[in-house]
Amino acid sequence: MQNFLPITKKEMRERGWEQVDFVYVTGDAYVDHSSFGAAIISRLLESRGYRVGMIPQPDWKRKESIQVFGEPRLGFLVTAGNMDSMVNHYTVSKKHRQKDAYSPGGKMGLRPDRAVIVYSNLIRQTYKKTPIILGGIEASLRRLAHYDYWDNKVKHSVLLDSGADLISYGMGEHSVLEIAEALESGIPVGEITYVSGTVYKSRDLSKAYDPVILPSFEEIQADKNAYAKSFGIQYKNTDPFTARPMAESYGNKGYIVQNPPSMPLSGEEMDDIYGLPYTGRYHPVYEKDGGIPALEEVKFSLTSNRGCFGGCNFCALTFHQGRILQTRSHESILTEAIKMTQDPDFKGYIHDVGGPTADFRRPSCDKQLTKGVCQNRQCLFPTPCKNLVADHKDYVSLLRKLRALPKIKKVFVRSGVRFDYVLADPDKTFLQELARYHVSGQLRVAPEHVSDEVLKYMGKPSHKVYEQFLKEFDRENKRAGIQQYAVPYFMSSHPGCTMKEAVKLAEYVRDLGFTPEQVQDFYPTPSTLSTCMYYTGIHPLTGEKVYVPKNPHEKAIQRALMQYKNPANRELVLEGLRIAGRMDLVGYGEKCLIRPISKKQDTHSGVIRTPKKKTIRNVHAGKKKK
Repeated sequence: MQNFLPITKKEMRERGWEQVDFVYVTGDAYVDHSSFGAAIISRLLESRGYRVGMIPQPDWKRKESIQVFGEPRLGFLVTAGNMDSMVNHYTVSKKHRQKDAYSPGGKMGLRPDRAVIVYSNLIRQTYKKTPIILGGIEASLRRLAHYDYWDNKVKHSVLLDSGADLISYGMGEHSVLEIAEALESGIPVGEITYVSGTVYKSRDLSKAYDPVILPSFEEIQADKNAYAKSFGIQYKNTDPFTARPMAESYGNKGYIVQNPPSMPLSGEEMDDIYGLPYTGRYHPVYEKDGGIPALEEVKFSLTSNRGCFGGCNFCALTFHQGRILQTRSHESILTEAIKMTQDPDFKGYIHDVGGPTADFRRPSCDKQLTKGVCQNRQCLFPTPCKNLVADHKDYVSLLRKLRALPKIKKVFVRSGVRFDYVLADPDKTFLQELARYHVSGQLRVAPEHVSDEVLKYMGKPSHKVYEQFLKEFDRENKRAGIQQYAVPYFMSSHPGCTMKEAVKLAEYVRDLGFTPEQVQDFYPTPSTLSTCMYYTGIHPLTGEKVYVPKNPHEKAIQRALMQYKNPANRELVLEGLRIAGRMDLVGYGEKCLIRPISKKQDTHSGVIRTPKKKTIRNVHAGKKKK
């Protein structure tokens, strides 16, 4: 336990401490691994000489649970954990999930809904004046007024509802250290209004330099056009080089002011962060409960990069990690890999080498390093920018070095490759070596849809790009003498997806000859461009009106169409085909999705009972049988 930061007062005193500088309250169990935000920030502060005590998953019904260490000298750091607590608790259909991978033994119910608000208010019941700084993805994506899918309404910035003093948004390393230094020097938390990557409250705008004035909370709550306008402004101010401060009025409650994002980490800083003395384990206190399931997913994986210039509209990375890519050096990654091979549980397989997008190892163009990303255009959508530098040489070199290490049997690439970026690279070495060395039977890719109309609203390349990638991947497999397949991820009910497009996707699934076991319905999480379209019916960057499938029954039909072979979905599929005017897909032909209703049909099983001698079509195989 001496290798972990203290979680009790007894452990604190065993270190010779009488008081901690920061108390870190998190909705996750305590896992000291670099894939967990709480581990990174706490170890970073420790490396700068600060004393940090951890309170993982406090009982939010008892204020004593956050008094473990008493009052910290400098402040409380509060996070919901690696996931938004509402996404952690509820499915897209708003049903309770059965398992929490970030809790001991996967047990559900160890953190509250809207955890940063609950924890912060719990702290305020006892410590009225102690600084509270919110961080993590929940606070980061709710830093300004936002649409809340679960309550179906526009909510305040969490800074107002939580009673906290500051939000450290984004990845947080730069801003947290700057906040800590300011508090250490005696600056009152109310005067820390100058730190990039933070959000603060203010009675007026006297401390904000040349801010963009967003529509007020009252305006965006009452008018969806104002909401879309506000989101569009925010989206264009996510780059640390070009963003301006933004101010959102809450009437007599004053303003919420967002400073520009922190600058991206340099390569040296990335190496320092991932070279901190993590144990790579969950705290021993969880051993009796079976450990923390989330660790198993990442224990033998390597983080290669941060940030993503892919720009998918349903993804919150633009608002959280940003579009500028940041990478670790080969030496840093190889050092971690060698340490990994010494783990007694290591079986010779590195499960992943990547990040948000595995094959990004450099900014999309050289300009970004000094001038930032473009405000009004994407790097890959709708087609690759002429300034894009698509180059996999560094990633290929890294993977080769990892494969050559002793005790390494195979290095997988599982965090996903951006197939349009692969095609944009004229050198096909990466695709060749991906197929030969880094896939085991199935390569998971995310085309998301097959309709170009829907893909446009997703911010994804046209379907023909994906088809070209499949051809090239198949060619490389044949050259290597390996039989491997691309397994696509598809999404239903995204803004812009009418029943016509949903049927088109079902036809594509039919032609592939497989039925997805799980279907991902679009989940309107805070601070994504797609969520703005979902709530307003407006594309915030173009002002275009967008069709949005919101009705739960319509969403169920779109899901069912992708799993049309399931007899339980028959009535929903039939209804969807009627709505789309595609009753030609009901019949006995090999292209039909379902068969007509028959008097001889067993309505419970969906099986059509036919005389043995009659020839029928096998809809699963598309072949005749007796």
